[in-house]
Amino acid sequence: MQEIELKFLVPAPRLKGLMRQANTKSSKVTQLAAHYYDTPDQQLAKAGIGLRIRREGDAWVQTIKAGGDGIAARLEHNAVLDNEQVQAMLDTNTLMPDLSLYKDTAVAPALAEFKLKKLAKTLTRLYVTDVERTTRLLIENIDDETRNSIEMAYDYGEIIHGSDATQRDTIQEIEFELVSGDLDFLFATAKTWCQRHKLCLSTVTKAERGGLLIKGESHSPAVSANISELTVDKDSSKPAFIRAVVHNCLLQILPNSSAIAAGSTDDEHILQLRHGIQRLRTALKTFNSFSDELNPDWLIILKQTATLLADYQKLAYLANHIEPCLQEHGAPSVDWTAEIEVLKITPIDVVRANDLQLTLLELIAFTMSDPSLEPQADKLAADQLTEILDKRYKKLRKAEKKLNKVIYTKADSADLDDISLENLDLESVDLEGVNLKDVNLEDRNSQSLDAQDEDLPIKNDNQAHYKLHRKLHRQLGKLRYVSEFAAPVFHKKSNNKKAKNKSKRLLKRIVKAQQALGQQLDSTHYQQYYQHKARTDAHALYGAGWLNASLISAEKKTKKRLAKLQTADKF
Repeated sequence: MQEIELKFLVPAPRLKGLMRQANTKSSKVTQLAAHYYDTPDQQLAKAGIGLRIRREGDAWVQTIKAGGDGIAARLEHNAVLDNEQVQAMLDTNTLMPDLSLYKDTAVAPALAEFKLKKLAKTLTRLYVTDVERTTRLLIENIDDETRNSIEMAYDYGEIIHGSDATQRDTIQEIEFELVSGDLDFLFATAKTWCQRHKLCLSTVTKAERGGLLIKGESHSPAVSANISELTVDKDSSKPAFIRAVVHNCLLQILPNSSAIAAGSTDDEHILQLRHGIQRLRTALKTFNSFSDELNPDWLIILKQTATLLADYQKLAYLANHIEPCLQEHGAPSVDWTAEIEVLKITPIDVVRANDLQLTLLELIAFTMSDPSLEPQADKLAADQLTEILDKRYKKLRKAEKKLNKVIYTKADSADLDDISLENLDLESVDLEGVNLKDVNLEDRNSQSLDAQDEDLPIKNDNQAHYKLHRKLHRQLGKLRYVSEFAAPVFHKKSNNKKAKNKSKRLLKRIVKAQQALGQQLDSTHYQQYYQHKARTDAHALYGAGWLNASLISAEKKTKKRLAKLQTADKF
């Protein structure tokens, strides 16, 4: 059986209002005590599988859950156990799941990589949950014979470490599960509750939270893009293709937004959320003609979200990564607290914003809607992808030629600012010993990709040069993402191994060029932050000097990567 449900975190200030809606005459309160099982190294969790035995009122039920068909869908198998047998095992502390129940069931493929007899011997109870669940059935009558039905379930309780009861984590979440009827009713209902009670989507299961408790962690690691999970082929229609692409972007966006909504301040969660949003924005703009169901308002909300996240992250990264790196090499301390506080809006505020949460719900609903019902269901995506890629190449070349004409045709480019390094006491700080890789600028795909044209303190021609570099970087980013989305279609369309290798080589060169230019842009951006800060704090001159010096090698690397890209064959 496949369950289709949406889960939300409940902000504390909204709890009373929500409970008034949940506790009605028809609602039901049930105590749920669950025992969760996995191997000591959590092999099931790594495979996206949750296994539990739970008391549900007067019955004991063994449940296994695994990945399903869609973001809001999961495979689920429930088996009611014999109460007397369960009680006997509880009395002797030997309660364990029976894996033989899953032979020849819909969840069997999810367990295919495991040898069940061996797995059964290594299973252990890792954690338990003690939850009070309030359920209410939400019904929409269509006619005398047809109705839509949703179970709303509010859970409040704790996750408890299996071997140390002092280690606990609070559960406070609400779920909407489609019992029968139309998906549209599920999403329309969820949107109403989300808007009314400011709920926040969460992809974190109780099993995942229990695993984090065992490891002593608050949040799961940040999730980066995984193009191997893009399910398209040579015969994908336009509507099916854009749904698959949006789904792939959401697989990156939702886990990171869930972590931030739950309180994570990890820079990597913010970074990967921004990258996921940028990929999604590129897809929605590039393939906007592939579906009649795309909402133009999505782009407005996503752009606003990306910009607000960028404003915060630039300063946070400066304070938490670049500044400590400089201090390790002898630079004096520079305090960025005041600049960060001026922003006022933090990532958790941005992610919990109702407009974004409603947009994410609409995007999930879009990916789960039927592409065969659209007017273009008979149009192949492959037929237009070549034309789209050609346009992207032309825009990239145009941006590159303009940049070369303005900058690279000159004998030697001047410094990107007018900072005077002559009076700096560079002997007291080992700038040569500080490597850009220490702060991972190269791997961050530039902070400038989806930001607005900030009012940076870059002067005259250098401001123009910076904007030209940014424009080229944006074109590289768009070409990269579109190429990644299109590559599986071309690979499956062609049986030519040589052609596939050429396309992989091209994509690799696009990525390297984007990263090199991103490093150069980041160096320029952060150098200007330190330059501007030096007006009120002379200690900032050290950071300005170091970043200014790093631009020489960064620019050479960019030229080299762009030259290699020019010689690569197209798809």
